[in-house]
Amino acid sequence: MRERVFSFPGRGAGSRHDVLTLSYGDPAARPHVHVQGGLHADEGPGMMAARLLADRLAEAEAAGRLTGHVTVVPFANPLGLGQVLHGDHSGRFDLYDGRNFNRDYPELTADAAEAVAPRLTDDPAANTAAIREALAAALAARRPVGPAEVLRHHLMGLALGADVVLDLHCDGEAEMHLYTQPAAWQRLAPLAALTGCRAVLLAEVSGGHPFDEALSGPWTALAARFPDRPIPLGCASATVELRGRADVCRKLGAGDADALVDYLTHLGVVSGLVSLPDPACAPTPLAGSEALLAPVAGLLSYAVALGETVAAGDIVAEITDLPSGEVTPVRASTSGVFYARPATRIAEAGKRLGKIAGQVPFRDGLLLSP
Repeated sequence: MRERVFSFPGRGAGSRHDVLTLSYGDPAARPHVHVQGGLHADEGPGMMAARLLADRLAEAEAAGRLTGHVTVVPFANPLGLGQVLHGDHSGRFDLYDGRNFNRDYPELTADAAEAVAPRLTDDPAANTAAIREALAAALAARRPVGPAEVLRHHLMGLALGADVVLDLHCDGEAEMHLYTQPAAWQRLAPLAALTGCRAVLLAEVSGGHPFDEALSGPWTALAARFPDRPIPLGCASATVELRGRADVCRKLGAGDADALVDYLTHLGVVSGLVSLPDPACAPTPLAGSEALLAPVAGLLSYAVALGETVAAGDIVAEITDLPSGEVTPVRASTSGVFYARPATRIAEAGKRLGKIAGQVPFRDGLLLSP
């Protein structure tokens, strides 16, 4: 195991932040899988899973079972980890400018396409190597300004050469679910089965340029731009949602880490055999996921539990008006699994109250939560 610490200046004079990367196996080995937790720094389940995964990888390496390369970033966002206001931790948005820490990652496709066009051949392996070099050069040419952009640049650089990238997150309260691109689904389906995902949301472009799409997106875009050249998916990336914010304990984290090791074993990164369970769900389009909105303000209660399948027209939640006691029902407009909801029970008008994984696309534009 090798440790690397990247230190960068904070916003205030004399302040600095550190990002720790743990590396296991031969850095030149394939497959290379990159795992990070805590990009949204108030989401603890991913950090717990990444930390416990690191322990298991150290054991596998010591036992000579590591045949590939794994990099782990247990806490990816030291900026967000320090954002505590009046005792409440706020790690999703940068308090400096309000930007989501998981948006606005560098778009490298255009620069890489220009550089790689004369190098592409009929050899898929050679094309993969050339594209990786072009993407790395495009990122290296960027000059990030400010700590948040420096952090984005560094995290991209750590993951850019990986075959598979897993960005570990969670929701307010949720069933296990993940987001990825259609082209990556076949490679990530075993992970969804091993983690017991109750929803898998697919989108070619979800909007906002999050971390995972910034890594896998250039490969699908370049394949479409050069259809006469064989360009494999050099990076399959996913955002893996490990239930809800309160689901932080060593027992749950150990289960998540074990599932990740099983997935690495399936990929051939760790030697051994693993039996894949039957999947708990089929993938659905992210454009078919309904975000329920509160029509009025008041006290929030739910009429259905997470993981239940609802039908269009079903009452999912009820909002009680405080002055009058009037109850306003919130109904589903699509059918599917109710897979996520906020942890709070006081609703302001327009608040997102939950997500339903519908099968029929009906949205476009920005498909992710803010």
